[in-house]
Amino acid sequence: MARKVPADRIEKLIDCAAEVFIEQGYRRTQMDDVAAALGVAKGTLYLYVDSKEALFDLVARFADGPRPLPNPLNLPVPTPRAGATVRYVRERLSRHQVPKTLASALAARRVVDARAELGAITAELYDTLTANRRGIKLLDRSARDLPELAALWFEGARGGLIQTLRSYLDDRVRRGLLRALPDTGVAARITIETLVLWAVHRHWDAQPQIVDEAAAKDTVIQFIVNSLANR
Repeated sequence: MARKVPADRIEKLIDCAAEVFIEQGYRRTQMDDVAAALGVAKGTLYLYVDSKEALFDLVARFADGPRPLPNPLNLPVPTPRAGATVRYVRERLSRHQVPKTLASALAARRVVDARAELGAITAELYDTLTANRRGIKLLDRSARDLPELAALWFEGARGGLIQTLRSYLDDRVRRGLLRALPDTGVAARITIETLVLWAVHRHWDAQPQIVDEAAAKDTVIQFIVNSLANR
């Protein structure tokens, strides 16, 4: 007779495994570690996933996903085919490569309010990073162990976003709508790194600063806008 799995067990497994992978990295993480975090025997994990590779793939797909999970999973989740996790992450990152507000701004011939435009761009970036927080941290933490996956974020998604934002800044500086800067590429990276720090990385600080989430977001946006926009 098949063992009945509690309805929320897979969601708890994903949450626990995400934190273990983020804390220890892919290579150091063992199934024993995840079992201990979940509070079950190691053998129980294999009722849910075939292998550590299957568990990592599950986390990569659903760490930031909706709850409850949209579709029932066939258990145990099989080990993915070679390259399947990389393909999934690449496709997911491509969906958020250029936020809509930034794309619209690049296509705009006329700008009514540069400060409001820049504020909307940074707000959407902040929200997108927040919504994908654990997945981004997972890629960041996996850099040494899974360089192909990490490259998708560092060289692809983040690098491409910095270049796109630089193009936007170049255009608005040329129009006299933003402050002239010695290097817009540096400004673009400072902007992205600041957003990533506050939307993602600070949540894993050893001694996190206690701050209201809405206030943190508004402060970061105002800081960036006031730094770049003309008075």
